Amino acid sequence: MKQEIKILRQHGVQYIKDLRRQQLSPLFKGRPVISEEITEKEIASAAGVCPAGAICSKTGSLDLGKCMFCGECVFINPDKIKFTNDYRIAANRREDLIIKPGQTGEIRLSENHVRTEIRRIFRKGLKLRQVSAGGDNACEMELNAAGNVNFDMGRFGIEFTASPRHADGIVITGPVSSAMSYALKNTYDAIPEPKLIILSGTDAISGGMFAESKAIDRSFLADKKIDLYVPGNPAHPLTFINGVLDLLGIR
Repeated sequence: MKQEIKILRQHGVQYIKDLRRQQLSPLFKGRPVISEEITEKEIASAAGVCPAGAICSKTGSLDLGKCMFCGECVFINPDKIKFTNDYRIAANRREDLIIKPGQTGEIRLSENHVRTEIRRIFRKGLKLRQVSAGGDNACEMELNAAGNVNFDMGRFGIEFTASPRHADGIVITGPVSSAMSYALKNTYDAIPEPKLIILSGTDAISGGMFAESKAIDRSFLADKKIDLYVPGNPAHPLTFINGVLDLLGIR
């Protein structure tokens, strides 16, 4: 026992105490800011180098649901486009992920679009089943990290479960390949009502760079209510955790 206490003291506090205000490195690419003074020529150049078509060639707006966070647009327009290290970029309305030139406000969930049963039933405990629908294991690794000793989202009662029958909702990563579309539907159907859907990562939100591939089948999502969009390539654990906390109404 004395040896165990000694080890615990040596390790010290490993978890992040305040997940809401934790600071990340300035190198982290989070919420983008586009100057309202960006010219048509600069917009065209940024749109031309974007590998996922996330930048509108007409308006200059940037779609976080498509963005690969590669920074190519910043390299050629460093004075007009930048990525802040603000990781709280999850939203529950798809249109809120589109950042327009001159927009500097924080991204937050729309309270009017949160289903009442989510906070009434799941606020004190939420079990999620994660499905990699053709993912590259990047977002999956970050979701695993969300439950480790550093981030410890389990302190809020948010955990991943092995069976959809024990889950309250589904977290989808990957662009949803044709090979996974049937398994994804079966997993979703096995979750008892009411249930929620979270899309984590660029690929899950829009298909990313694979959106036009013949190997992709996103028909499952066509008629589903998406409760939370978590941008990122991959999505950072703090982005995911804060998004879920906002969805549950946990301050």
